[in-house]
Amino acid sequence: MNETGDRPLDLFVVGGGINGAGIACDAAGRALKVGLCEMHDFASATSSKATKLIHGGLRYLEQYEFRLVREALQEREVLLAKAPHLSWPLRFVLPHEPHLRPRWMLRLGLFLYDHLDWHMTLPKSIAVDLPTSKFGVGLKPSFQKGFVYSDAWVDDARLVICNLKSAREMGARIFARHRCVSARRSADGKLWNITLEGPGGVPVQLQARGLVNAAGPWVKHFLDEQTEVKTNKRVRLIKGSHIIVPRLHEGDHAFILQNSDGRIVFVIPYERSFSLIGTTDIAVDSSEAPVCSPKEITYLCDIASRYMQKPVRPEDVVWTYSGVRPLFDDGDDNPSAVTRDYHLEVDGAVGTAPLLSVFGGKITTYRRLAEHALKDLQPYFPRMGGPWTDSRAVYDGEMADAPTFEKAFEQFVDGAAAAYPNLPKDLVHVLARRHGSGLDDLLEGVKSVADLGRQFGGYLYEAEVRHLVRDEWAVEAEDVLWRRTKEGLHMTEAQRTEFARWMDEQRPNFT
Repeated sequence: MNETGDRPLDLFVVGGGINGAGIACDAAGRALKVGLCEMHDFASATSSKATKLIHGGLRYLEQYEFRLVREALQEREVLLAKAPHLSWPLRFVLPHEPHLRPRWMLRLGLFLYDHLDWHMTLPKSIAVDLPTSKFGVGLKPSFQKGFVYSDAWVDDARLVICNLKSAREMGARIFARHRCVSARRSADGKLWNITLEGPGGVPVQLQARGLVNAAGPWVKHFLDEQTEVKTNKRVRLIKGSHIIVPRLHEGDHAFILQNSDGRIVFVIPYERSFSLIGTTDIAVDSSEAPVCSPKEITYLCDIASRYMQKPVRPEDVVWTYSGVRPLFDDGDDNPSAVTRDYHLEVDGAVGTAPLLSVFGGKITTYRRLAEHALKDLQPYFPRMGGPWTDSRAVYDGEMADAPTFEKAFEQFVDGAAAAYPNLPKDLVHVLARRHGSGLDDLLEGVKSVADLGRQFGGYLYEAEVRHLVRDEWAVEAEDVLWRRTKEGLHMTEAQRTEFARWMDEQRPNFT
């Protein structure tokens, strides 16, 4: 039975990471009837395990990836405007190490980085004397010279949720925790017959005129096992691990640190009280359950300790996370040199039901990837609408016009604090970061902190948890603690355990 009624879906997307969510959102806004499934929680794999940067990729210039860097720099500005609550500009400090990269090379790279996007509004790069500059705060005094340039940060998992909520608002059907077990073209080739397996093994039958394979690390596996469509395209699976430690430096700037192996590592202010350090690049054969190894922890600690005034030891690490990046296989033997560009492949002649597969990609270019995907599918859906996502905010991202991205959010927080005078402003700020203009829905009827219900630790309250379950598909404690919020960092192990127990007890009663 077709669970969507008599009319098949126009497009069904398999994969609830940033690429799948972006394609579903774009397609729904073009008046296509859309569905999407994810076998686990949304953004539970690669899309919540990145370095959380919106960036052009300065080091990609060394691989002559000029088109990718230019597109990413352009998208950086678009995403800052689309999601001012989830993203904000950062200044990155690059200490100069003459024996690693000469000064002229860094100057040239930064000049290109500043000018590949002629519409860049963020501050241009500058050379700095580190001992006398605020940008030297946190570094060892032995580092004398450096450069400062602009990029941006994003809450990756929440960006996925915002795209899915946008798609849902425009009529898309979202199947959380539903695995696609089979997708086969009909006998006449005009439809995809799709079988999903939901929680408890409950089957769901669907039909769609087009299928998108945005399964990330599982893209090739999905083609081979679920569709039986053959391709010679492949992905390289590269594990990237990150560590979180107590805050290493004062100030809002981040660091980009060069290592003797040619790699770079970021040190980024993270979640109010911490620093995020990453990432590694390790080729792996499987996308299942990647973990940060002791060797990776030591590697990241050693690099950070070589530069930072405050030493970083493995015992300082309070949390780690690892993800597998599905990079398009361009044949390069060096994991760090494999292209971060994406490749789209469409199977099926016009007049038959198409299958579009996504190989590679990065969070910065997800919106452009979605546009390119819909452009490739346009011959199959000639009545679809045109591009629209470059000028509209993401769900809950509507803020008042302001001179800068930061001002837009600051003005929103000031207004929210005035509207909820009995709530601490720090709490309002944190909730506004997570929920943007959806803050009013979250705080409906809330007059005081007591109205938020039980406090589980950090800034996590019962009212928000119920909102995340009701409106954002959260089911497990991990969904709340580490993806919808990062409040798990601000809780003790005992508090996290107690919260998980509470979630299990409350699950039948969530409304």
